[in-house]
Amino acid sequence: MNLSSIKLLYKTLSLLLLLTVFSPIGNAKGQEYSTSTEVPNGVEMADTMRSNGKIYVVVAVILSIFGGMVFYMVSIDRKISKMEREEKI
Repeated sequence: MNLSSIKLLYKTLSLLLLLTVFSPIGNAKGQEYSTSTEVPNGVEMADTMRSNGKIYVVVAVILSIFGGMVFYMVSIDRKISKMEREEKI
């Protein structure tokens, strides 16, 4: 892979990371409330997972994936910087 294709890959992964991080924020909308229980619709699953302790597994998996993506981005950045320094010499 040459330097231009690595830069394109880096830009693509950066954009993907940004879209992944900010897409839930853009989709956040006001919750509709049920008239019978006054609990937001669709929260029963989260309450069940929280009561069973499985929500921590979900959070751990999401953080692991995000951490892996950050680690991969940093390693690619270091490789690109090294290639740029070698090219200037």
